[in-house]
Amino acid sequence: MADSARRSLAKTLSWRVIATLTTTIIAFLFLGDITVSTALAIALNIIKGAIYFFHERIWEKADWGKSNS
Repeated sequence: MADSARRSLAKTLSWRVIATLTTTIIAFLFLGDITVSTALAIALNIIKGAIYFFHERIWEKADWGKSNS
């Protein structure tokens, strides 16, 4: 069974929330400024989320590693 674009989008969004929180915490540990850390995390994760979505859609079209069962 194939994943729909809607499912790929939901997976992308849920993962990006987790990644944004992780990036914010790590950036804060290095920078010590929560405002800058949050802005950096949001900017990075919007870009990475878009890239991941298209990556997910490309993999969905690939037959490699899929089973027929």
